[in-house]
Amino acid sequence: MTSTLYWIAPLAVVAALASAGLFFIFMLRNDPGNEAMQRIGRLVREGAMSYLNQQYRVMLVTFSSLAVLFAVLAWGLTLQNRWLPLTFIAGGLFSALAGFVGMQTATLASTRTAQAARSSLAGALKIAFRSGAVMGLAVVGLGLANVLFWFWLIDRFTPPSTDGARLVMITTSLLTFSVGASLQALFARVGGGIYTKAADVGADLVGKVETGIPEDDLRNPAVIADNVGDNVGDVAGMGADLFESYCSSILAAAALGAAAFFADPALQLAAILAPMIIAGCGILLSIGGILLVRTREGAEQGDLLRALGLGTNLAAGGLIAAAALVLHGLELPGAWGLWGALVVGVVTGIIVGRSTEYSTSARYRPTLRIAERATGGPATAIIAGVGVGMLSTAIPILTVGTAVLLAFGLGAGFDMTAAGLGLYGIALAAVGMLSTLGITLACDAYGPIADNAGGNVEMSGLGPQARARTDALDALGNTTAATGKGFAIGSAALTALALVASYVEVIRIELIARGQELLALGHGHSVVLTEASLGDFMVHFQVNLLSPQVLIGILFGAMTAFIFTGLTVQAVGKAAALMVDEVRRQFRETPEILAGTVPPDYARCVTISTIGAQREMIAPAVLGILAPVLTGLVLGVAGVIGLLIGGLSSGFALAIFLSNAGGAWDNAKKHIEAGHFGGKNSAAWRAAVIGDTVGDPFKDTAGPSLNILVKLMSIVAIMTAGITLTWSWL
Repeated sequence: MTSTLYWIAPLAVVAALASAGLFFIFMLRNDPGNEAMQRIGRLVREGAMSYLNQQYRVMLVTFSSLAVLFAVLAWGLTLQNRWLPLTFIAGGLFSALAGFVGMQTATLASTRTAQAARSSLAGALKIAFRSGAVMGLAVVGLGLANVLFWFWLIDRFTPPSTDGARLVMITTSLLTFSVGASLQALFARVGGGIYTKAADVGADLVGKVETGIPEDDLRNPAVIADNVGDNVGDVAGMGADLFESYCSSILAAAALGAAAFFADPALQLAAILAPMIIAGCGILLSIGGILLVRTREGAEQGDLLRALGLGTNLAAGGLIAAAALVLHGLELPGAWGLWGALVVGVVTGIIVGRSTEYSTSARYRPTLRIAERATGGPATAIIAGVGVGMLSTAIPILTVGTAVLLAFGLGAGFDMTAAGLGLYGIALAAVGMLSTLGITLACDAYGPIADNAGGNVEMSGLGPQARARTDALDALGNTTAATGKGFAIGSAALTALALVASYVEVIRIELIARGQELLALGHGHSVVLTEASLGDFMVHFQVNLLSPQVLIGILFGAMTAFIFTGLTVQAVGKAAALMVDEVRRQFRETPEILAGTVPPDYARCVTISTIGAQREMIAPAVLGILAPVLTGLVLGVAGVIGLLIGGLSSGFALAIFLSNAGGAWDNAKKHIEAGHFGGKNSAAWRAAVIGDTVGDPFKDTAGPSLNILVKLMSIVAIMTAGITLTWSWL
């Protein structure tokens, strides 16, 4: 039965990539609009590709240098997994490819969505959403394809063994794929976030506030860079981010499944394949859900939300049913408990998403309160937004905390001493949350397409009716984008926790590879290394809350999250200051720009954002890599575990606060623009714009990047486990 069910995964890969190709062709066959629309779309596309080309040049140098270093450590000094140099390159390459596919599609789709909006809301929604689905399906298709390929290849070249150590070794080797994917995701998220917010702040502060011209006005020198930024941050960046989360969740579940069923190789294989098969089911159900998303003409905002909700809810419900059949078909012990853990993950994703929507949507009290406070000026608007962001951390953290407890208990059959099965349950919860990523990411990628379409309508002068339709799509996109960020952060927390548990399994394999057979527990007691439990490792390495190494590690992890946030926010501030100066310079030196008789120098603003993003993204990335390495060298395994827990707990809360505060400020501004509290150009509107400007680096740079940081630190810790064991000071 296991071999039969396995084929669901490769068939789903083919279906995902084929569907992505068909949706791309469907998008291309639609009318791209008149010459003015196409010219604007071409400027945005050229700017986006220019940014990506520059970023990929930086990544080529970085990845090539690190690959050489890893080759020396792995093949020369044997301090690293021998597959790391190859999987590292593959992870970075396919993470970049997923973002590139999404970027190409989004920049081509925006003009076609704008053209469709001239005559039909339903037609515009269909083009925008199915174009977003191209990236969603490309991410899951390429991600699962890589997991299956590297599992097959490493299995083929790993010597046979009679015990369970072989499959544990294979699955922990698979985890090295996440190193390259995580690093590329961090570069894409941080760099894209800096780019988009530098352009957005420059366009808003000088264009809207100082000169009073509309947001998407061709007289604004930063307007093209602003539209480019929507794609590099929320399409390429989000695609790389969730590609890494998707792969890491499957790989961590496979590694923990191999450890949980160590004594029975047949059950080991079933536990390893289960997350891959369930991911395959999720892909097939996502395709069906995407095809169901449609709406009627004259639809209200609630109708549009229900249209997207129909597809995502049916995919999630179908996954729950399919997972029950898969887990029972694989004949895993405690299948109902493992299924329950997976259902917990699905429900957690829904609750976190709804919580984010409540905290950031102008339909609910928190955001409306910010809009009301804006009547008192920028200070009261900012204070209200900070309060909303802090309060919004409660439900996601309580939900994820409850999910961890339930998933562990269900996986272990509520035997809290069965840590292996409990951790496998947590990993399956993360897989359940991310299995329908094909449609979830489509909802998220749809947002920037609708936003760019609205900008194109405004700049092309297509009239109020077309603008009203794109505004409806854009408002929906703001909600799905905020929900998508919450979903990404919540899934990152579960995935990072599973990776922390996987770190212990990598330590086990490293010790076995060194010829060690026993694990000392103190007082003359020891246990066979292959049979040692998670608790045994905690005793051996003195991982407890009274250990100074653990306490210092926890503090270092919390500090790392705050330093990372400070670096990314300051990076946006620096790049934005340059953008503001440039826009002011062009208005000052060429008054004809505001008169509309001379076009601005868009290319100069695109260059400023590109250079600023490339320069400023280096320090946060280096911090994420060096923190676990240096902690391991000084504080050993106990310190690294403390670092990962401290970084996860503080980074999770901080990411929710930043993302939700920024989203609430943004939607409060849009609520005022809709005619409330004085409407556009009122004192409340100017205050709300200031609040939105403060929130821009929160929600689009620092917040989304933090979830990658906590996963990257876990992956780097796994990658450098051999170095920590060999050279740690304590």
